[in-house]
Amino acid sequence: MKVATLFGTALGIVAMAATIGYAAKNPIVGGKEMFPSKNIVENAVNSADHTTLVAAVKAAGLVDTLMGQGPFTVFAPTNAAFAKLPAGTVDALLKPENKATLTKVLTYHVVPGRLSSADLKQWIKKGKGTATLKTVSGGMLWATMQGNDIVLKDEKGAWSKVTRPTCSSPMA
Repeated sequence: MKVATLFGTALGIVAMAATIGYAAKNPIVGGKEMFPSKNIVENAVNSADHTTLVAAVKAAGLVDTLMGQGPFTVFAPTNAAFAKLPAGTVDALLKPENKATLTKVLTYHVVPGRLSSADLKQWIKKGKGTATLKTVSGGMLWATMQGNDIVLKDEKGAWSKVTRPTCSSPMA
């Protein structure tokens, strides 16, 4: 099974990071408010747009990791991103015998540290148009700007726009 990322399949991804500044109102993701007092998993569970991701995180045994000491930034694929994978891919990834592959796919979407969209935009500026991010799985992502949007490119050249920068988890 050769699925490294969901970037090429995504309509967009949601960036859920550990404690980044909130505006006057908490962001709404998947029809639910995201709270800075909750961790990434607790907020994702409430999002109707991330039910497949939550099932995958549980199947990979990553709940405790993402609820534990961080901080982490998760470039969280939406249900729409998972739905664009070839038929049967998600079901195959969720099988216990594919746990290692699933873990690699999911941790490719996780970057250590707190990255707000403002931080990432600054890094992109300093990097002369590109910021390089090392994922928890050891892979690389490149962030660039497309107009006002942050766009991520993976090692295979697939890309996805961050559709909703948000945050959770006050853990430091």
